[in-house]
Amino acid sequence: MPPRWPREPDRANDPEYRKLEDRLNFAVHVALFACVNSGMWFFNTLNPGSLPLAKTVSLIWLGGLAFHAIYIFAIANYSPNPASSGK
Repeated sequence: MPPRWPREPDRANDPEYRKLEDRLNFAVHVALFACVNSGMWFFNTLNPGSLPLAKTVSLIWLGGLAFHAIYIFAIANYSPNPASSGK
Protein backbone atom coordinates (compact mmCIF):
# COMPACT_ATOMS: atom_id res chain seq x y z
CA MET A 1 0.00 0.00 0.00
CA PRO A 2 1.49 3.39 -0.92
CA PRO A 3 2.13 5.89 1.85
CA ARG A 4 -0.68 8.37 2.38
CA TRP A 5 -0.28 11.89 3.60
CA PRO A 6 -3.06 13.12 5.93
CA ARG A 7 -3.00 16.71 4.65
CA GLU A 8 -2.22 18.75 1.54
CA PRO A 9 1.50 18.32 0.72
CA ASP A 10 3.52 21.51 1.15
CA ARG A 11 7.25 21.00 0.64
CA ALA A 12 8.15 24.56 1.52
CA ASN A 13 6.45 24.69 4.93
CA ASP A 14 6.08 21.07 6.08
CA PRO A 15 9.30 19.52 7.43
CA GLU A 16 7.68 16.10 8.00
CA TYR A 17 6.65 15.96 4.35
CA ARG A 18 10.15 16.97 3.18
CA LYS A 19 11.68 14.24 5.34
CA LEU A 20 9.31 11.61 3.93
CA GLU A 21 9.86 12.82 0.37
CA ASP A 22 13.64 12.70 0.74
CA ARG A 23 13.55 9.18 2.18
CA LEU A 24 11.25 7.93 -0.59
CA ASN A 25 13.57 9.54 -3.14
CA PHE A 26 16.50 7.70 -1.55
CA ALA A 27 14.57 4.40 -1.65
CA VAL A 28 13.90 4.89 -5.38
CA HIS A 29 17.60 5.56 -5.98
CA VAL A 30 18.57 2.40 -4.06
CA ALA A 31 16.07 0.34 -6.06
CA LEU A 32 17.35 1.77 -9.36
CA PHE A 33 20.93 1.01 -8.31
CA ALA A 34 19.99 -2.57 -7.41
CA CYS A 35 18.24 -3.16 -10.74
CA VAL A 36 20.90 -1.63 -12.97
CA ASN A 37 23.81 -3.07 -11.01
CA SER A 38 22.42 -6.60 -10.91
CA GLY A 39 21.64 -6.50 -14.63
CA MET A 40 25.08 -5.17 -15.43
CA TRP A 41 26.81 -7.90 -13.42
CA PHE A 42 24.50 -10.59 -14.83
CA PHE A 43 25.52 -9.73 -18.40
CA ASN A 44 29.14 -9.40 -17.35
CA THR A 45 28.95 -12.93 -15.90
CA LEU A 46 27.37 -14.33 -19.07
CA ASN A 47 30.07 -12.80 -21.24
CA PRO A 48 33.14 -12.09 -19.09
CA GLY A 49 34.91 -8.92 -20.07
CA SER A 50 31.95 -7.50 -21.99
CA LEU A 51 31.57 -4.67 -19.48
CA PRO A 52 35.10 -3.70 -18.42
CA LEU A 53 33.86 -0.71 -16.42
CA ALA A 54 31.28 -2.66 -14.38
CA LYS A 55 33.36 -2.54 -11.20
CA THR A 56 34.12 1.16 -11.58
CA VAL A 57 30.51 2.10 -12.31
CA SER A 58 29.29 0.03 -9.35
CA LEU A 59 31.77 1.56 -6.91
CA ILE A 60 31.15 5.14 -8.04
CA TRP A 61 27.38 4.71 -7.91
CA LEU A 62 27.60 3.02 -4.49
CA GLY A 63 29.71 5.93 -3.26
CA GLY A 64 27.07 8.35 -4.53
CA LEU A 65 24.39 6.39 -2.69
CA ALA A 66 26.51 6.49 0.47
CA PHE A 67 26.81 10.29 0.25
CA HIS A 68 23.07 10.52 -0.40
CA ALA A 69 22.37 8.38 2.68
CA ILE A 70 24.73 10.43 4.85
CA TYR A 71 23.00 13.62 3.76
CA ILE A 72 19.46 12.27 4.29
CA PHE A 73 20.07 10.57 7.63
CA ALA A 74 22.75 12.77 9.23
CA ILE A 75 23.10 16.22 7.65
CA ALA A 76 19.66 17.32 6.41
CA ASN A 77 17.90 19.78 8.68
CA TYR A 78 14.15 19.24 8.62
CA SER A 79 13.26 21.76 11.29
CA PRO A 80 10.79 24.48 10.29
CA ASN A 81 12.55 27.55 8.97
CA PRO A 82 10.55 30.73 9.49
CA ALA A 83 12.99 32.75 7.36
CA SER A 84 12.15 30.74 4.22
CA SER A 85 8.37 31.07 4.60
CA GLY A 86 8.38 34.45 2.89
CA LYS A 87 7.29 36.51 5.91
